[in-house]
Amino acid sequence: MQTDVFLFARILFAGLFFVSLFAGFYLFKNFQRLFGVDPNMPSEGPSSRAYSKVQVFSVWAHATVLFGAFALLLH
Repeated sequence: MQTDVFLFARILFAGLFFVSLFAGFYLFKNFQRLFGVDPNMPSEGPSSRAYSKVQVFSVWAHATVLFGAFALLLH
């Protein structure tokens, strides 16, 4: 009975791990469109765009590591 719960959790976290990998692929594929210069925002400078890039990629990296670790940790 208890192994069924762990199996469900492993499948859930493995699925979330692959979803986060796909999200990272999407981020890298559409990098310029997501983080490029926006002509409608003249007040946005290079430093604010760089800060946004760091925030997005650090959240993505932490989520990927977290989901991968939980998928492997639950036996």
